[in-house]
Amino acid sequence: MKSHRLHIALLVILFSSPLGAKTTATPVDIDRFLAQIDTLRTQANIPGLSIAVVKDQQLLLATGLGYANLEENVLAAADTPYEVASVSKTISGVAAMQLVDADKIELDRPLVEYSKWPEFCKAFSQQPSIFAKDLVCEPTTHTLRHLLTHTATNEPGTAFSYNPVVFSWASRPIMAVIEPSFSELVEQNVFNPAQMHHSARKHRQRALPEAIQNRLPIYYSINDQQQAVPAIPGSPQGDGAAGGVVSTVIDLAKFDIALDRDELISANARKLMLSPTPLNTGELAPYGIGWFLQDFQGHQLAWHSGWWENRSSALYLKVLDQDISLIILANSEGVWWHNPLDKAEVERSKFAQAFFAAFLSSPTASQ
Repeated sequence: MKSHRLHIALLVILFSSPLGAKTTATPVDIDRFLAQIDTLRTQANIPGLSIAVVKDQQLLLATGLGYANLEENVLAAADTPYEVASVSKTISGVAAMQLVDADKIELDRPLVEYSKWPEFCKAFSQQPSIFAKDLVCEPTTHTLRHLLTHTATNEPGTAFSYNPVVFSWASRPIMAVIEPSFSELVEQNVFNPAQMHHSARKHRQRALPEAIQNRLPIYYSINDQQQAVPAIPGSPQGDGAAGGVVSTVIDLAKFDIALDRDELISANARKLMLSPTPLNTGELAPYGIGWFLQDFQGHQLAWHSGWWENRSSALYLKVLDQDISLIILANSEGVWWHNPLDKAEVERSKFAQAFFAAFLSSPTASQ
């Protein structure tokens, strides 16, 4: 693999204000933090990544590290667009909650009443996929909430099991109650109001705008000699809720800010989306609507990873109690840490560990 150098491509802003009344501010050495991220990038054989940090609804830093295209020496930048894979679920969750806010859809209405869920469930449950293994289709009590919270596998509402195929199908009942396609809904109701001008949705019948297509990075897989080689093209996908978003770290930072300012959904909808889902057993699932949720060392975390095998990876991590977010998009799978399907363990990510060490202060008693 070619050697890489640290490249601050667009923007680095430092903050000097306290982190909040309930926290103790910790000085942040941005150069050191970026150097640590760049070291992790090279250790994980990631040709290039882009990174942003948002604090108190302000962009603290956005930059690129390494190369978007090794063969042509194109540097990764803060405005490099990537396929964000499952990070799309955070955006799809907002699109769904907008319809809930507008009383156009009900999270707990049985899907059988207005969609072809029983047919899909039966057909998919017979497939060899790991995500079909424990799918129970009877009784037909599944709801949109079950799909969006990954509680549809097994008997609905009894257990959490991350299932991107079932989550993806959530776009179908949504499209049953709206006129535009799911992709049009996301672009009209999320991208436009958040001013995400360098983001788009794509699927087998929807091409990217040329301006975004021309700026895409080359995606890479790592061969047995630990060399980065161009990845094979990804398989075409439908207009599903689980993926399909192409974006930049700056645009995702805009999304993060708009979400936290309640500019996209109501405060009540945001609270529901970022709350663990109650299970029929009385336990709480480590997932809300479009977000993994967990406590870690006294902090409340909301996050989502993105992983396209042998192709790309991403991490979008929010520390809710300190109003700070990390966004990383990469052109290989090196950001991914194989999170279990039934747990939320973002602390296993070395990139998350570096972020925690650099930016988190210890919770203290209320003043």
